[in-house]
Amino acid sequence: MSKLRDFWPQAIKVGELFRQTAEQLRLGGIAEAQLESELLLRNFLGLNRVEMHLTDRDVTPGELTEFAVLVSRRLSREPLAYIIGEWEFWALTFAVSPAVLIPRPETERLIEEVLARIVEPATFAGTILDLGSGSGVIPVVLARELPQARLIGVDISPAALTVAAENAQRHGVAGRITWLLADWFSALDHGAHFSLIVSNPPYVAEASRHTLQPELTYEPSQALFAGGDGLDDIRRLICQSPAFLAPGGWFIMEIGYDQGRFVEALLVAQPDLASIAIIKDYAGLDRLAVARKT
Repeated sequence: MSKLRDFWPQAIKVGELFRQTAEQLRLGGIAEAQLESELLLRNFLGLNRVEMHLTDRDVTPGELTEFAVLVSRRLSREPLAYIIGEWEFWALTFAVSPAVLIPRPETERLIEEVLARIVEPATFAGTILDLGSGSGVIPVVLARELPQARLIGVDISPAALTVAAENAQRHGVAGRITWLLADWFSALDHGAHFSLIVSNPPYVAEASRHTLQPELTYEPSQALFAGGDGLDDIRRLICQSPAFLAPGGWFIMEIGYDQGRFVEALLVAQPDLASIAIIKDYAGLDRLAVARKT
């Protein structure tokens, strides 16, 4: 931190601080250094994008000292989302913390596939189960897109559910989402049936832990890793989900880019599931597994 603080003069304009921060991040190996410099500085100063690029004000020595701490955290490869405490998903801003995974744009494909299977979103009044809710982005977005639906979000982490509840409150859907602290289906009655079961479970193989980018070491490992091949939790969900799906109900789950053929085989082995498909993301990689209760 002191090295960064000494790099800047006693007073500096916002625009110059933005440029110098971007250079420091670039030298530190941050791929999108300019964008991250902007997001970091805007969040710190409470400015929108236009204000940040038009303002002529100085950043005070006290502010520089505080800002240097944030830049140092990012240079240590702490994810930007955790530093600023929020991240965008589905054009909405969600609170995040180290208790939850940072929302990825790839997960928006899951939302799209859910909505594609609902004929009348405005009047759909079914109940949707989201397993492994984390920050709550999936049930919160679905609650907003399906104004008559009810949702249940399940997570094994109390801290994650606190973040999820905050996001439901932030986006005005807290009254239609029930949060359950549980290990997958363990808190549900065996007679419960859902119109849809959705999940973004852990699916990273333990064997690949050492190959991942350093930012991932800050994210909760129990939400990332799932055994030697990354399929431990996926197997459980595929095995148990049919008992909780209503007839004709859909099961939609995010998977790893190299897991499609393995997950498809697991789904085919379930006698109560049909309409099985592996859906690719916009980069052409396996991203979702879909099946329907017969």
